[in-house]
Amino acid sequence: MTIFSYVLGSILFFNILLALAIVFLERKNATATWAWLMVLLFIPVVGFIIYLIFGRKLSNKKIFTWDTKSKLGVKKAVQFQLRSLDNGTLKIKEKNLYPYQDLFYLHLRNDDAILTQDNDVEVFTDGEKKFHALINDMEQATDHIHLLYYIIRHDQLGQRVADTLIKKAKEGVKVRVLYDDMGSRRLSRKLIKRIRNAGAEVEAFFPPLIPKVNLKINYRNHRKLAIIDGKIGYIGGFNIGDEYLGFNQRFGYWRDTHLKIMGSAVMQMQTRFILDWNQASRHDIVYEDRYYNSKPAGDVGIQIVSSGPDSEWEQIKHGYIKMIMTAKEYVYIQTPYFIPDDSLLDALRIAALSGVDVRIMIPNKPDHPFVYWATYSYIGELLKAGASVYIYQNGFLHAKTIVVDGNIASVGTANIDVRSFRLNFEVNAFLYNEGLASQLVNEFTRDIMYSSQLTLKLYQQRSLWIRFKESISRLISPIL
Repeated sequence: MTIFSYVLGSILFFNILLALAIVFLERKNATATWAWLMVLLFIPVVGFIIYLIFGRKLSNKKIFTWDTKSKLGVKKAVQFQLRSLDNGTLKIKEKNLYPYQDLFYLHLRNDDAILTQDNDVEVFTDGEKKFHALINDMEQATDHIHLLYYIIRHDQLGQRVADTLIKKAKEGVKVRVLYDDMGSRRLSRKLIKRIRNAGAEVEAFFPPLIPKVNLKINYRNHRKLAIIDGKIGYIGGFNIGDEYLGFNQRFGYWRDTHLKIMGSAVMQMQTRFILDWNQASRHDIVYEDRYYNSKPAGDVGIQIVSSGPDSEWEQIKHGYIKMIMTAKEYVYIQTPYFIPDDSLLDALRIAALSGVDVRIMIPNKPDHPFVYWATYSYIGELLKAGASVYIYQNGFLHAKTIVVDGNIASVGTANIDVRSFRLNFEVNAFLYNEGLASQLVNEFTRDIMYSSQLTLKLYQQRSLWIRFKESISRLISPIL
């Protein structure tokens, strides 16, 4: 036997072992299993390496010990609201929201997401305005600042945020910063040291054993949260970096959606931060009234819904599907990536075929090529069902927004793709308010002015090369 034959035989043997492990031990869903088997079949050596980086299943037993919701008073409040919905005694401020009680119920049972109805919400679609407001609110902090971001860069914006955190920490404000180690892999260790030396605490989510060598591509904390003095909360799509201010020439203007919230929903955002922080840090945050210091501020109903690979259910995806199923007039969606699974695709297809005005807006340029062409593949199916598709032309569209019938909406960190639904940790605000939903509709309508419409006729005229890229991307979409 030649050396080449021996090596080839060994590769095939390990490929077979890995394939058997994927099928019988990992218990992945069928589409993901077939996608990985295809990768192993067509690119044996490289496919094995890709699987080690992207495909390994998360070990819940070793990592996730953060279910301390009962200690934070969440379980008791959830049970009270569930009983109130069951016996019809839950008071709903807006009469037009009564038909959505089953959506409230879903999030309560699925994610312990308490419904609050005393919130004020400010919508940001421009990065400069969002960060101006955030930094200004941090400068006014007197007790604590909690930040959780997937990406924090050491650039001009990152330095502005860091300088504010350092200043406040030196003033005695308790500052905690949690960042994702993969998303913020370029974050300067010198900057982290500066913030820590000022008295702040800084932690990384899922850091590697060897610094700068992180192979855990999946299971990242994609959430973006900021809580100030337990009274003000920020949630949405903007990370901390100059590109989110439109300074990246490749992407140009960055169109995103972010919310500033005041009211009881901030308490639910605080709980989410505490749970994530206690997982990542050896210095747990224990319950104190100072962290739950919100005051009634408006009349917007909100449920803060989280999802991730530590969950049995795909909470945010279920919320999206339920919203779509309630639609009688329209569903407006903005997302940078559109790779739905069969359940979500069917919900949108059925809505469009039923006469609901389904409109989807996606960016005109890729930041991940395979994801971009897979998006076009799925978009084509909805065009055939009668949906309207818009391609945003004024820079890069990164917003994750859904609005239904001018009554309910969702804004947060979850894209419409498998990665957001199953592989990453996400958080969304589900919003119940006619005025706020109308504002988001107006933003969508304004964005149409900077978009081109992709019709079914134009889609069918795409080149063979584009069709080929769509087909390949579609095949591997369950693992993108």
